[in-house]
Amino acid sequence: MKRLTAVEFKLFLRDPAAYFWTLLFPVALVVIIGSLPSSREVNVELGQRAIDYFTPVLVVLAFALTGLFITPTYLVGYREKGILRRLSTTPVGPARVLVAQLVVQTTVAIATTFLVLTTSRLLWDVNLPSNPAGFVLAFLLSATAVLSIGLFLASVIKTSKAATGAGSMLFFPLMFFAGLYVPREHMPAAVNRIGDFTPLGASVQAFGDVAKGNFPGTTAILVLLGYTVVAGVGAARLFRWE
Repeated sequence: MKRLTAVEFKLFLRDPAAYFWTLLFPVALVVIIGSLPSSREVNVELGQRAIDYFTPVLVVLAFALTGLFITPTYLVGYREKGILRRLSTTPVGPARVLVAQLVVQTTVAIATTFLVLTTSRLLWDVNLPSNPAGFVLAFLLSATAVLSIGLFLASVIKTSKAATGAGSMLFFPLMFFAGLYVPREHMPAAVNRIGDFTPLGASVQAFGDVAKGNFPGTTAILVLLGYTVVAGVGAARLFRWE
């Protein structure tokens, strides 16, 4: 298992697009947004600086890139190329590839979160979460929900190109509800209410609660748990090795 996980890490690092979008791109956005003078001034409508608002949004952005693009593309590619079928005839078994891939993507999510928060703190003096337990809970709920959706996509999609297309179809509207394009405080109440029941909107809401020193709200917890259970069970039932 250790060797297989190490190989998966090497394959990930040999794919420049994968670690650029999941590790470097969110950090680059932190630098770009924070470089704007207006983002470092308190916005009356937001009740905080723009960089303070966008830091948790960019953490969720990293989760979305990992769960909706990287995870399904890799797993569908392995199935498409017959790798999982070949491994099913060996003592290694294809299931260990799935576990190793999840370990890699979870580690990437942890690393990206650390980089985004550290960059925001060092460059723009963004306050770190004052409730560590609440932050860990928000991280686990958000990461597992998005990765479960990625596994579900991998279970029902047949080709890598289709996986990329499906990830794009989900990513852009979900990031809208998460407040990447327009801050949620600027959206109509009805749109915000819809966003509260999307996985990325609930994730941003959970991290927003933690930023205020609280635990994630009940709605965000239930929504993220619901996506994790439904997508996870669906993936387990529908996933095929070949």
